[in-house]
Amino acid sequence: MDRFEDLQTFVTVVETGSFTAAADRLDVAKSAVSRRLSALEERLGVQLIRRTTRRLNLTETGRSFHVHCVRILADLEEAESAVTQAHGELRGRLRVALPLSFGLHHMCRPIARFSRRHPGVDFDLDLNDRRVNLLEEGIDVAVRIGQLRDSTLIARKIFESRTVVCGGPKYLQEHGMPQTPDDLRQHACLAYSNLAEPDRWTYVDEAGEKRAVAIKPAMSVNSGEFLCAAAGLNLGLIMLPTFIAHEAIQRGELVPILTGWNWPVTPAYAIYPQTRHLSYRVRAFIDFLVEYFSGTSSWDRDCDRVASANSPQ
Repeated sequence: MDRFEDLQTFVTVVETGSFTAAADRLDVAKSAVSRRLSALEERLGVQLIRRTTRRLNLTETGRSFHVHCVRILADLEEAESAVTQAHGELRGRLRVALPLSFGLHHMCRPIARFSRRHPGVDFDLDLNDRRVNLLEEGIDVAVRIGQLRDSTLIARKIFESRTVVCGGPKYLQEHGMPQTPDDLRQHACLAYSNLAEPDRWTYVDEAGEKRAVAIKPAMSVNSGEFLCAAAGLNLGLIMLPTFIAHEAIQRGELVPILTGWNWPVTPAYAIYPQTRHLSYRVRAFIDFLVEYFSGTSSWDRDCDRVASANSPQ
C-alpha cells in the first residue's frame, strides 16, 4: 500500500477528468489508475468519484477530500523544494504553456538561460494559441498575452508590448498611405480572428480619447505570423503587436503607418490557478521572466530605430 501514490492518483484523476488522461500524465497503465483509486476508496470506506460511461463526478466527500489531498501533496513538494533550495538547487518538472508565435520567437533564450542557471529543472512546454485549461492539463504556469478574461487565475504582468499598424511597401504605393485611422475603412485589412472584436481596431486619439474604426476584413486569420507574411506580400494592412511584426519591419517588408496615434498596448502575464500551490521553481521562473523582460522590450526598440531612421530630419 502506497498512500502517496493513491493520493497523487486521485488528485490527477480529478484534474484531468478521466482515467485515461490521468494514466498518461502519471505514465502508468489505465488499469493501475483504476486499481489505486478503488484501493483508496476501499480503505476509506467511502465513494470519492461517481463513474458513468461519459464522465467522472466527485461526490461531496470526494470534493472535501480533494482539497485536503492537494494541500498534503503541495506541502510535501514544498518541503522537498525547501531542502534543495537551501542548497541552491531547484529540481523537478516545470510545465509551461506558451502562445505559439511568442514562444517560438521570444521564449527560447530566456528558458535556455533559466535552464543553465537551474539544470535540475526539466521543462515540459506546450506551444499553442488555444486557451489551455491549466488545472485540467496540469500546467504549472502559462504566459498569456492580452486582456485576461478568467478572474479565477492569479496573474503577474511580465511585460507590455505596443501594437503597430503596417502594410507592405508595394500595397501602400498602389493604394495610398492612410492619413487617419478612419481611412482604414477604404483599405483591404487583414484581421486577427483571435481578438474579441477582430473587425474593430481601437486606438487613442490626440485628445486621449479611446476610439475605434470598423474595418471590413479582406482576410481573417488566427495566426499573427500568417498575417505578417500576407501583409508582406501586399495583400492588405495589419494591426499586430510589435513582438510579431518587428522583424518584418526591420527587413523593410512592412512599413509602420498611422504612427501619430496610440494603438493598443498588449500586456503579457504569467498566470497560474488559485488552487495550484506555487512551488519554489514556479515562483523562481516567474520572477526570472519579470526580470528578463523588464524595461523597454527588444522588439519595441527595433521598431523605434526603424521609425527614427525613416522620420524626416
